[in-house]
Amino acid sequence: MMDLDLLEDTSNRIQMKKIAIQTCINLIAKTISMSEFRIKDGKRSIKNEMYYRLNVKPNLNQSAATFWEQVIYKLVYDNECLIIQSDTQDLLVADTFTRTEYALYGDTFKDVTIKNHTYQRTFKREDVIYLEYNNEKLTRIIDGLYSDYGELFGRIINAQKRKDQIRGTVDIEGVNGTAEEKRDKIQNFINKMYSAFTNKDIAIVPQQKGYKYEEHTGKGTKTQSVDEVNKTADGFLIMVARAMQIPPALVLGEMADVEKPTRNFMLFCIDPFIKKIGDELNSQLFGKSDYLKDRKMDIRRPTYRDIFDVASAVDKLRAGGMYNGNELRDKLGDEPVDDPILERYYITKNYTEDGDSGGGENE
Repeated sequence: MMDLDLLEDTSNRIQMKKIAIQTCINLIAKTISMSEFRIKDGKRSIKNEMYYRLNVKPNLNQSAATFWEQVIYKLVYDNECLIIQSDTQDLLVADTFTRTEYALYGDTFKDVTIKNHTYQRTFKREDVIYLEYNNEKLTRIIDGLYSDYGELFGRIINAQKRKDQIRGTVDIEGVNGTAEEKRDKIQNFINKMYSAFTNKDIAIVPQQKGYKYEEHTGKGTKTQSVDEVNKTADGFLIMVARAMQIPPALVLGEMADVEKPTRNFMLFCIDPFIKKIGDELNSQLFGKSDYLKDRKMDIRRPTYRDIFDVASAVDKLRAGGMYNGNELRDKLGDEPVDDPILERYYITKNYTEDGDSGGGENE
């Protein structure tokens, strides 16, 4: 009524939204950045200029891991990512660009801006690497979801801040002076009480004539606990993770039985990204005739299992004649070696009917 400074504006609860997005996108980006991009010519791997660009140094200012993290971040957050090759063969991620779509011709890209440099020329579709994530921008989904969760989160935060808040009333018998002087006197008295109560274990406020202070803290006030704040934040994080096909157990940091969530994460989240990137690289870096001759890009994503964990299964596959040694090395992520023994198929004695194994003891 007297314009006293007793109210505080509600702050924006945007931090919860940023943490959820950063947590999910960083998990995807860091996982894919550990992949190896191999150029295959049949069974043989080729290490050339493009191999070096994709796995070591895409451009002067970025390492391969940082480069692919930026690619995935823009792909997920902006729903699209444009990679161009400069005159010096550097691979660069465009910050902004304008895409013109055509039905029967290749799309074009102009106004391509990278940091503080804008290209004046127009890039054709066959000259760039262009990736798309989904039909609808993830930011729109998250913004719609956050409009509900953010309001709830803000209410709980405000209620938690009011817990054990100092509440009091001041009875005023009479204050001499003009209206402006009365307001200043009352405000000064409130400021003295506030400074006495703030960040002090023991606070004493002297009573003044004409002023009577009475505290009402904790009288019939019910507020949510801190757990309610954490549950709301975790709920929003889980919804964002599910929108990106990430098992909630991974973003929540649960340590018990993480093998199954990790397998689902690699299968339903990482593998589609790998497939999308691999298809684009194969179509842009290799012609149709080269690809049909088995010259292609082979992306090896990081494995979540140690090689010793699958040693028994590898032994069974080799002993049963299902794979030879080099085929198993390829599936384990290692390069085939030029050894005739690893090119042969063996069936151990216990897998045959007549004891003729074609190898092993009969050799």
